[in-house]
Amino acid sequence: MTRSSDISKDVEQMLAEVPILDMHTHLVGGRLAARGLHDVLLYHMVISDLYSAGCPNGARLTPYPNWPTQEEAHNRIQEAVPFLSHTRNTSSFWVLKIILKDLYHWDEPITAHNWRRLDEIIRDRAEDPSWPHAILDRGNIRRSVTEIARRGKGEDDERLQYALEWGFFTRCQWGEFDTALYELEKCWGRKPESPSPIGGAVRPRTERHIRTLSDVHDAVHHYVESIPYGEVISTATHLSTDIDYRPIGDEEMESALARRAQAGTSERDIYASYINEAFLTALEKRNEKIVFQFSLGAEPLPYETASRISQRTIAQISEMFGRHPRLHFQCFLASRHANQSLCTVARELQNFSLTGYWWHNFFPDTIRQVMNERLEMLPVNKQIGCFSDAYCVEWTYGKTVMVRKLLAEVLAQKIKFGQYTVEEAQSIARAILFESPQTLLGMIPRAGGPSRKEELPNSARGKWRGKKSPTKGSAVH
Repeated sequence: MTRSSDISKDVEQMLAEVPILDMHTHLVGGRLAARGLHDVLLYHMVISDLYSAGCPNGARLTPYPNWPTQEEAHNRIQEAVPFLSHTRNTSSFWVLKIILKDLYHWDEPITAHNWRRLDEIIRDRAEDPSWPHAILDRGNIRRSVTEIARRGKGEDDERLQYALEWGFFTRCQWGEFDTALYELEKCWGRKPESPSPIGGAVRPRTERHIRTLSDVHDAVHHYVESIPYGEVISTATHLSTDIDYRPIGDEEMESALARRAQAGTSERDIYASYINEAFLTALEKRNEKIVFQFSLGAEPLPYETASRISQRTIAQISEMFGRHPRLHFQCFLASRHANQSLCTVARELQNFSLTGYWWHNFFPDTIRQVMNERLEMLPVNKQIGCFSDAYCVEWTYGKTVMVRKLLAEVLAQKIKFGQYTVEEAQSIARAILFESPQTLLGMIPRAGGPSRKEELPNSARGKWRGKKSPTKGSAVH
């Protein structure tokens, strides 16, 4: 009898031939690869492990469009190294080892005595312009999506497509109650740029201030008209579970604006709900081929976030999808327990799909459960099977290796159970890793791949767009 482990290995080898379209990253055009050990070792998920283990600094490195100085990078590495051994059991450490062994031929423990040597190896490779492309080709990653603000000068347009991450009207920030207004003010009168960081930072002053309902509508109009529709395939934001998402009238919003100086949770919810609905309504009227992506289930802490989501939020966002049938909504989920509920929503609403394993869900046991539930509950063209959320291609590679291993394990169990044949398993993997990013999101595989036949015809892309109603009936329950 063939053992499950043997089937898994065979399926994993088979999946290595399946190309991946990575539909959510934070890669920087012109600087795709790590610039030093800090970019690999101090990825934010590893920083969280190190901070939990006692490392005194839990903050991220200086963010783009700036870069950490070599002094900052080296100080942070020195600070982190003594705590690495405490994290050797974690899956993030496992991916770190995969990256260093496969790409840099490094399989020694990282210590205070040798980290500078490893840093020099990575810095030397970073000077080779072909290096990031070699990493992506080794991982069979045909294209990636990143923020339009990280495009650079377009040096890597052949490798990248773009999403707009700009105003986060519905993301709560630690200790703030007027975030939606501030985020809109920050964008009003300006061109798209990088979004605000998560939590704890002093807010820069804005050029314009919202005082009236007319200001809100003017700012929303500017935002919608400033989206570079021909250059981005999606707009991405976050929906915080703490917000009470409900339709807000003009009078209620005007009253809340007058209380901004004394704003609390009630005003926070009014600002966010009103602006969000105004934005979705305006975006829907544009009838552009753009997907509304949102993350869900990661709520703010002073440094980072924790996984948390209420059942009320799932009900309210489902109603939101129903109010905007000509938009397509796509969720990056960071809550394990919410996956089953959202699968039931995606089964009944044609304009909602699920993708990947975001942040607090990117752990092997959680990924296995999420994969299993989605494969059991959703058609392949309603789910995307992977995204890396990586800031350098080394982590794109490492995370896709992990996903392929776990998907192979899940599919092998279904083959053994008799649910799938080997051929069906391969076609299903190809559908969720390569084909669905094209039909759901409009990704286009990199030109010059092994076969032009792997690209889908234009007629197969974006089939949800332009439908009058995504629901079976006229109401969302």
